[in-house]
Amino acid sequence: MPIRQAVRRFLDLPLRRKLILSFLIVIVLGGVLSLIIGTRIEHQTIISLAEAKVRHDLASAWMVYEERLHSLRDTVRLSATQEFLRAALRQADLEKVAARLDGIRREFGLDVLNLTDALGRVVVRSRRADAPVGDNVARNPFVALALRKEVSAGTRIVPLEELLKEGADLAHRARFQFVPTPMAAARPEDHEDKGMMLTAAAPVVDESGVLLGVLTGGLLFNRNYDLVDRVKEIVFKGEKYKGHDIGTATLFQDDLRIATNVLDDQGNRAVGTRVSREVKEAVLDRGEAYVGRAFVVTAWYITAYRPIKDIAGRTIGMLYVGMLERPYVDLRNRVMATFSGIAALCALFLLGLLAVVARRITRPLAVMVDATGKIAQGDLRHRVDLEGRDEIGQLARAFNRMTDELSLAHEDLTQWGRTLERRVEERTRELRETQGQLVVSEKLASLGKMAAGVAHEINNPLTTILINTHLLLERPGRDAEEGETLNLIADETTRCAAIVRGLLDFARQTPSQVAPTDINDIIDRTLLLEKQASVRNIRIEKALDRTLPPIEVDKNKIQQVFSNLAINACEAMPTGGTLVVASRMSRDGTHIEITFTDTGVGISKENIPRLFDPFFTTKNFGTGLGLAVSYGIIRQRGGTILVRSDVGKGTVFTVRIPLADPGEEKRIEEAPQ
Repeated sequence: MPIRQAVRRFLDLPLRRKLILSFLIVIVLGGVLSLIIGTRIEHQTIISLAEAKVRHDLASAWMVYEERLHSLRDTVRLSATQEFLRAALRQADLEKVAARLDGIRREFGLDVLNLTDALGRVVVRSRRADAPVGDNVARNPFVALALRKEVSAGTRIVPLEELLKEGADLAHRARFQFVPTPMAAARPEDHEDKGMMLTAAAPVVDESGVLLGVLTGGLLFNRNYDLVDRVKEIVFKGEKYKGHDIGTATLFQDDLRIATNVLDDQGNRAVGTRVSREVKEAVLDRGEAYVGRAFVVTAWYITAYRPIKDIAGRTIGMLYVGMLERPYVDLRNRVMATFSGIAALCALFLLGLLAVVARRITRPLAVMVDATGKIAQGDLRHRVDLEGRDEIGQLARAFNRMTDELSLAHEDLTQWGRTLERRVEERTRELRETQGQLVVSEKLASLGKMAAGVAHEINNPLTTILINTHLLLERPGRDAEEGETLNLIADETTRCAAIVRGLLDFARQTPSQVAPTDINDIIDRTLLLEKQASVRNIRIEKALDRTLPPIEVDKNKIQQVFSNLAINACEAMPTGGTLVVASRMSRDGTHIEITFTDTGVGISKENIPRLFDPFFTTKNFGTGLGLAVSYGIIRQRGGTILVRSDVGKGTVFTVRIPLADPGEEKRIEEAPQ
């Protein structure tokens, strides 16, 4: 979960920080990986060089070892040719031989120099005058070879009994109490009392080649530091590192250090300590040379071990040389520290360069983000001024093209919005007008049915009254007052009859006598009252579209409508004015529109919805049925009458008649297929 949160926080960072952090992670991981790999390579290189050197040092140490062995063999071989030995062995006079052999032993630094007879029995032990003699050593492999007149030299393990015969001091030198050593292999015993001796044997023969005896010399390695110090001096030349000898050498008897210049914690030679299990298994058990890193007493060394074998080929010990690992580790660390410092400086330089590059990369993006915000706020004219042919430049140009297209689209949408608003307003107005017309139509239909019934019932009584009134007027002998009364009755009855006829016309739903008619001809016939209008100071103007197609209408009914509208317009201009009658095709090409525009007194807004109601009138005379009848005629044809008026400025009546007769369309729809 913390990893997921860290990733989420990382993804929410600004792009510049993400770039820098991403490259920083890459640089750090690359640097760490390079450091690890470089450390391994360098360590392997340095250790490989150290191992190569220690191999060379071991070869040098082995040469010192063999030099000492050859020197011992030559000493014994040359000593065996001494005449006094021959004479003593021929004459069996051995009293003075011991002293002279002891002198030779001391001169050449030997621990043992013994003389045996031709049967392999010890006749002289030069180390001590009271040493026992007479024991047979023919089983000694070196003596056995010398008895066959061969000179031999090598290393062998000398048991405690033989050492005691040579002297208690040698037995003491050979004895070691094991010192606990980390990483050493377990051994059942806790001490060592045998010795490892460099041995040489040469035959003593007379002039005729007859074997007289064997001269045997030996050098005990136990606690003899001459060889290891000689190796250290020749190979490492006394070099030190931080107060410690950089190189060491050791002779091992089996896995036990019997001669060494490796020091323990107290600064003493670490004799009595033992080699590690790993080295023992490689060198002593398998008889192989070992080169590598090993823990030696108190510290890690780059070491080389070589097995020491006896004359029979058995591994009885090891020769070791080693160099402190610490100088090489410190060298590696110094190199890696230098490398790390250089890498850190390079990383800092790269980070600085990355910050500059990231800024150059992210700055155009920041500009585009800012531009996007401005565009989101509605500034579609904003532009991004970025040069370049890379992806950012291409994106900027595409962004500018997008804003141009958005601007055009916004203008189109704005225009469409305005158009839609206008159309909605028009549709709303038309719906309201249609709703009003439907209300009026319903009123007219209901009222028409009532008017038809009322007119039918009233017409007969009125006819009777009018006839009887005229009969009374024709009767002679009436006085003037009676005649005046009868005339009043006749006039009022006639007016009632006119009202009844109007009701009948309003209510009558007789089929129209339609025929193809030029609407402009009907207008021309209607406006023959032009002379009467001029008397009332009214000027009539016509704006007729003579290209209008003929339409199927009842011309008498349409003329009645036009006459009502023209008369109403003239009556609305009591002091004179202008009546403009125009005809035109509707914008959608589906209707013919005829407008009657006057400059009269106008109609108040509250009266406009009631104009087509029967018996509604604002005049002091009239029945109020003219507009109702006209509206019914136009509605019967499928059209409508629209009114627009401003009080004090005038009124516009618009008659809209569809080109197609709805009755004809209905008949077509109902025709059998």
